Amino acid sequence: MKHYDFDEIIERTNTDSIKYDALTENFGRSDLMPLWVADMDFRTPDFVIDALRRRCEHPVFGYTFPSTAYYDAIIHWVHDLHGWDIRREWLSYIPGIVKGFAFVIDHFTSPGDRIIIQPPVYHPFHLVPEGMHREVVTNPLRMVDGKYEMDFEQLESIIDDRCKLLILSNPHNPAGIVWPKETLQQLASICARHGLLVVSDEIHAEMAFPGFRHHPFPTVSDEAAACSILFTAPSKTFNIAGIVTSYAIVPNDRLRNEFYSFLEAGEFNHGTIFAYEATKAVYTPQGADWRQQMLTYVWSNVEFVEDYLRRRLPQVKAYRPQASFLIWLDCRGLGLSHDELIRLFVDRAHLALNDGAMFGREGEGFMRLNIGCPRSTLQKALDRLTEAVNRK
Repeated sequence: MKHYDFDEIIERTNTDSIKYDALTENFGRSDLMPLWVADMDFRTPDFVIDALRRRCEHPVFGYTFPSTAYYDAIIHWVHDLHGWDIRREWLSYIPGIVKGFAFVIDHFTSPGDRIIIQPPVYHPFHLVPEGMHREVVTNPLRMVDGKYEMDFEQLESIIDDRCKLLILSNPHNPAGIVWPKETLQQLASICARHGLLVVSDEIHAEMAFPGFRHHPFPTVSDEAAACSILFTAPSKTFNIAGIVTSYAIVPNDRLRNEFYSFLEAGEFNHGTIFAYEATKAVYTPQGADWRQQMLTYVWSNVEFVEDYLRRRLPQVKAYRPQASFLIWLDCRGLGLSHDELIRLFVDRAHLALNDGAMFGREGEGFMRLNIGCPRSTLQKALDRLTEAVNRK
């Protein structure tokens, strides 16, 4: 078994990286340690690079199509990881999950329709519908005994005839929640009863930590399968976001025929050569081994952050993630306004994290920390933050 080095420091500036090269545009200064955009600083697996290099050795880059090997790679991976037997016809390439939201909203809803989201949640969940002239209605998560839960009573109270769609984050971003099967079943029951379509963003599905089992939304009940469109990708897991390897899974015949006809009409379901090659390369035994080693390392980063904060910065609490490489930091113990909190991180600690308020007003007082990086980077970042807090 090959051992992968996740402690390696890789220089990423001057690669047109949003995370590294777009700091000034987003934070007003360039001298920040970037721990924001949700890609990792680990080297993309060598077997992916090798597969792309082999394809690049062929001198022609003509039109391409998804081969049987591409579909089989996804089908076998989903079976091995989730115990879910999907069919080839359920699958379609999509050019990005956020674009997938836009396609569903465009096809299945009309301007003025209402779309439900569950903040604090990934900010395109509200930006995309609002930009397409839909009304966003919020069903905020509630904190019960230190853990986020869905508020089904509030959800029932806001649904009316104008509500057409609910966008689900599964696992949840930014809190890293792996939703229990019973929670998803109850959500499916409510949505089915009210005729709501569920779009399930499962981009972090492959990153559930040991001890937590991810449940693809369509698998939790017949009702869920009948009312949902699932989007996922290997891009977060294998650090290949720039290749755009997203795909949809739609078990329901009616929804699938409607949605995939829409995609086909605009050729939105046509992937690139490198998307197909990368997907085939990662959904392999080599990919499974790399994934396990990566998750082990990232989990040790979770434990490092928790221990550091407990010992040196107890005013800041880490909401323990059950999946992904993102930690939701509760900074309310610092006693700062949200604007003061931003200034602390950016201007005094020189750190670039995601502002919690971008995930909804429920995120005020929080920051999202990307821990998909070498331990030494995390150590340096937390030292900076501690020093800045102690100087105030």
